[in-house]
Amino acid sequence: MASLQDQLRGLVYSTEHGDMCPGCRQPQAECRCAVLAEQQRLDALDGVVRIRRETSGRKGKGVTTISGLPLADPALKALAKSLKKRCGTGGSVHDGIIEIQGDHRELLKAELERQGYTVKLAGG
Repeated sequence: MASLQDQLRGLVYSTEHGDMCPGCRQPQAECRCAVLAEQQRLDALDGVVRIRRETSGRKGKGVTTISGLPLADPALKALAKSLKKRCGTGGSVHDGIIEIQGDHRELLKAELERQGYTVKLAGG
């Protein structure tokens, strides 16, 4: 990683190209940082989808998190939408992790296994 001085000295705007990416120093239209980060996330997965219930940082409210899905961002959002509809509740997608409001571990496990994923219930 570059030092703080190197990060602060870079070009942030060009009248020729517009906004510049701080990571790769390319114009925003040619920046490939997001694609490379998504590819690294997908390469690090082991093929097992993990479902767990979490309450930390949510004022005691429980959510079911699904991680380890080998899908790109648009497909992940589409799957999250169908799972939220199946559970009849809300949720969101953050950093490749689907969050479904409430404790729906068994229902989500059955649904994901039906779609062909290898699923583990993680945590307590």
